[in-house]
Amino acid sequence: MKTTTQAVIIGGGVVGASVLYHLAKFGWTDVALVERKVLTAGSSWHAAGGIHALNADPNIAQLQAYTIDLLSEIEQESGQNIGLHMTGGLTMAGTPDRWEWLQSAYRVFQSIGIEDCRLVTPQEARELNPIMSTDGLLGGMWADREGYIDTTGTVHAYAGAAKKRGAEVIEHNRVLELHQTSDGWDVVTEKGTIHTEHVVNAGGLWAREVGAMAGVYLPLHPMEHQYIVTDDIPEIYNRDSEHPHVIDPGGESYLRQEGRGLCIGFYEKTC
Repeated sequence: MKTTTQAVIIGGGVVGASVLYHLAKFGWTDVALVERKVLTAGSSWHAAGGIHALNADPNIAQLQAYTIDLLSEIEQESGQNIGLHMTGGLTMAGTPDRWEWLQSAYRVFQSIGIEDCRLVTPQEARELNPIMSTDGLLGGMWADREGYIDTTGTVHAYAGAAKKRGAEVIEHNRVLELHQTSDGWDVVTEKGTIHTEHVVNAGGLWAREVGAMAGVYLPLHPMEHQYIVTDDIPEIYNRDSEHPHVIDPGGESYLRQEGRGLCIGFYEKTC
């Protein structure tokens, strides 16, 4: 049985759910998200969940600032807790080039209206996060609006808010084929064919395969990445507030508090 809708989003992670929500918010209520298993079944369910103000691209930085504002809105609209921990965050520089870039980024942020950040010395960084070593660091940038979220809760919040606006979420329904027609696309799934004007590829780990169904070959490859969650550490939980998020771009690493311990991640050279 063929059904018809204005747009089909393929993939039930945070990007797909966000696209579904925004289409519905701006008036496209006849839209559907199709997920091969369940929402967050890809990488979203175990993502570290860091939220950051800093980005090398000012446009992406503005998009991130918009998203941070939106998180509390979708939580309220959907009634779904997203586990938002606004701890503040540090981005550290260990080389003159990176320190110069951080200072430049700070001025760019000021020019586009992101003012809740400041440059800090290594000593100031150590005061903000006393468990970190500042050996070899030249300085950093502190942002008030950084922290982490529960990614599973966030996906369900986007999806829940979208459904309240009329959008549809279809789980346990793998997309098998895509066929372009004179007026859109036939999306062939395990449960039938959906005819739609637009297809959004939000396949995450499978985005390359989804693109190939439409004859578009994307230069994407899934990357294996691991992070460590520690046991309880008294120095972490014996304080009045959570430790802030810390990123060391030069060391390709990050850490944040996870309950009464730490979540520590390193981006491997050979994944």
